[in-house]
Amino acid sequence: MKLSGNTIFITGGASGIGRGLAEALHQRGNKVIVGGRRRGYLDEVVAANPGMAAVEFDITDPASIERVAAQLIADYPDLNVLINNAGVMQPDNAGGHVDDALLVSTVETNLMGPIRMTSALIDHLKTRDNAVVAYTSSVLAFVPLALTAVYSSTKAALHSYVLSQRFMLRDTAVRVLEIAPPWVRTDLMNSREAEQAMPLDAFIEETMAVLGTDADEILVESAKPFRANPGPGEHGFVDEFNKGAVELFGR
Repeated sequence: MKLSGNTIFITGGASGIGRGLAEALHQRGNKVIVGGRRRGYLDEVVAANPGMAAVEFDITDPASIERVAAQLIADYPDLNVLINNAGVMQPDNAGGHVDDALLVSTVETNLMGPIRMTSALIDHLKTRDNAVVAYTSSVLAFVPLALTAVYSSTKAALHSYVLSQRFMLRDTAVRVLEIAPPWVRTDLMNSREAEQAMPLDAFIEETMAVLGTDADEILVESAKPFRANPGPGEHGFVDEFNKGAVELFGR
């Protein structure tokens, strides 16, 4: 991906990985617009990064997505990069009752939202040079965390969608990228102080280096063993990973 001279919209860009990517790309000479539901967080990011812009919208609401897509095309006709980063992660219980509100919210935010957002902008992106659609998935797309089974499932589904969309857009100028983070110190699952998680600044630095290459999958080194795991013998890795997670989180 070209790392400068773009006009970029990042969903979920007001905190965590989204904000980290937004600020790194802003510093490299891109016009960055961050989107999210929390006006206060958006205002904070814009205030800290003069020249950045923000739009408030709800990734779970199709009408809100259509409205913000039309606004972006009108206000930023040079828009050529979409980074679908918005996501929610909550613990659930795949071995028992799964709360329906959690299920619907997670699927709408993590899977339906990115698909709808891209759908609303894809025809415009096809007209732009150096166009990119990127999705923030997770290493949990490849090695599910049983304590967050719904979240892991949405990321696996998103990975599958990325593969299909990349194929369908193979004869266009639009590149489709997947960013698959490991455990990173963000607000997801209260991980900001987790010693075992990768520091956010280190993740952003390594991710930006890979993003600037021709790679379709953006993986930091610690994510690669997870990406390499799926296959006939995947269960052993998955089971050992989850045994460690249960010990860590006490469930």
